[in-house]
Amino acid sequence: MTNIQDIFKKSNVAVITGGASGIGLAAAKYFAGRGMSVAIADLGGDRLADAANDLKAIAGEENVMAVETDVAVKESLEALERAVLQRFGRVHVLMNNAGIGPETSIFSPQANWDHIFAVNLMGVINGTRTFGPKMLSHGEPGLIINTGSKQGITTPPGNPAYNISKSGVKVFTEALQHELRNTEGGKISAHLLIPGFVFTGLTKGDRAEKPAAAWTPEQTVDFMVESLERGDFYILCPDNDVARPVDERRMAWAAGDIIENRPPLSRWHKDYADSFKAFLEQK
Repeated sequence: MTNIQDIFKKSNVAVITGGASGIGLAAAKYFAGRGMSVAIADLGGDRLADAANDLKAIAGEENVMAVETDVAVKESLEALERAVLQRFGRVHVLMNNAGIGPETSIFSPQANWDHIFAVNLMGVINGTRTFGPKMLSHGEPGLIINTGSKQGITTPPGNPAYNISKSGVKVFTEALQHELRNTEGGKISAHLLIPGFVFTGLTKGDRAEKPAAAWTPEQTVDFMVESLERGDFYILCPDNDVARPVDERRMAWAAGDIIENRPPLSRWHKDYADSFKAFLEQK
């Protein structure tokens, strides 16, 4: 197991997509606070510049770069890698964190489906495939952290394109870690960040203040770091409303739909409401 103190250290380099706000910016601030050089990638010039200024106040101007990047476009990610390598030489932490969540239904417009897949799933795949080879080849310890979602595991009704994209991130990251741990001489590991309810631009809607149930991005990053210190692959975050045992039972019930031959999404099926409630309350 890699000691993350050998990774989160001065002179090492972290790249974070979706780094101008939310969990991405909180992670960038943590890495900068550890003395790392940090490159944040996002869309929105002013927002990106403001985030970069916040990071420069922590790490110094020479250790921060901000690159406007559309993770839905493979060539944009390739340009990001070239810029980072030219400036900092190598990458030790890649956090594929950029994500969007426009509402979809099964028969909603194609554009929303395409955009969610391009950002949430292909952004992670192409980010990994772009940065990963050189991360492996430089021979130093490193991490690839992909941001998933509980919705990619329990797949609740309401936004199928988002759920499918995050399910894909889970499967991809599992396959990635399997390949990395079987790469001779490789010192890169992969990890799946599974946030709980976090108050970010993606989740806040029209709310101005954080709901009591939500964690802050900073709490999420603190939990992520604690999990990485333990060597966890699945970084399953609680929040102020849902404790880990509840998440575990929800996930077990979802898998049980196949094993027990129940209807799909039986947790939300009227004929199984009482059974699920009883299962959730078991000690």
